[in-house]
Amino acid sequence: MNNPLSSAALVLLLAATPGLAQPPSAGGDAGRPWASGVPAPRQEKALALFRDGNAALKESLFVKAAQLYREALQSWDHPAIHYNLALALVNLDQPLETHEHLLKALAYGPAPLDADKFDQALRYRALVEKQLAKVEVSCEQKGAIVKLDGVVLFTGPGRYEGLVRSGVHTLVASREGFLTNEQSLTLAGSSTQSYELKLLTAEDLTEYRRRWDNWIPWAVVAGGAAVAAGGAAMHLGARDAFKAYDTGVTGCSAGSSTGGCVPSVALAGQRQRGETLQALAVTSYVVGGAALTAGAVLVYLNRLQPYRATVAPVPTVSIAPMLGPATGATLFVTF
Repeated sequence: MNNPLSSAALVLLLAATPGLAQPPSAGGDAGRPWASGVPAPRQEKALALFRDGNAALKESLFVKAAQLYREALQSWDHPAIHYNLALALVNLDQPLETHEHLLKALAYGPAPLDADKFDQALRYRALVEKQLAKVEVSCEQKGAIVKLDGVVLFTGPGRYEGLVRSGVHTLVASREGFLTNEQSLTLAGSSTQSYELKLLTAEDLTEYRRRWDNWIPWAVVAGGAAVAAGGAAMHLGARDAFKAYDTGVTGCSAGSSTGGCVPSVALAGQRQRGETLQALAVTSYVVGGAALTAGAVLVYLNRLQPYRATVAPVPTVSIAPMLGPATGATLFVTF
């Protein structure tokens, strides 16, 4: 994803200043470390290609100019050639390669460019960096293949640091026998995002849970058991009442001349009490049994059930300028 404001500002800056570096001079390497070890024939060849590239750049033939500058760099790795190549690439919407060549253009300070071009290179770099983000990726899983936008970064365990264009990217870590970890990244310009990728098996992501708190179905079971136990107690009470009634009737009949007996009010109350307790006991058995059954069903339904957990790692995001060698700092600030 391009940064329209940065691109527009860079185009205006290029148009407003004669940013083309002049041909480097051939000669010895005294006081010129960028010429060290480069023989004169290679310097002359590079200069010829450099001049042809300048001509193409002035005609807005950016692809041709970039090609000529690259050929020149094969003969002589000169900061001025890197600088002009960066000017061609910025018009081809290649911020990553533009940034790379601007850093090389700035590597020896103003001497190989002159102060004006050096200052322009600093401004160009600052604008290009608004379109770039730094991404840090690590993965400790042995044998894991880590890819960014389909390009293999490394095979784990490993770590990668690099620049990418701001926008949406896809980061993937995979290994046979593990679940693929795929993430969509939205990277803002001039930011740093760090990702630690982990690979998990299906078993690692399997967790267990219940429908309800474990005490709920067991409370229903306990309630049913208590009601049934109450029914049993009432059943025993009914038995005792009937037994007392039968004993009273037997004694009454033995003392009667006719062999019959009219129960007293108290004796009749024993029978009524037994019938009432017996009816309540039956009801308690029915209610308690139903509660026990329901509780048993709830206990079964509330058993631990496996489910797939989700893992959503959050990247560490830092927003800061990416300082280059021209400022005396390292390429990136360490966070």
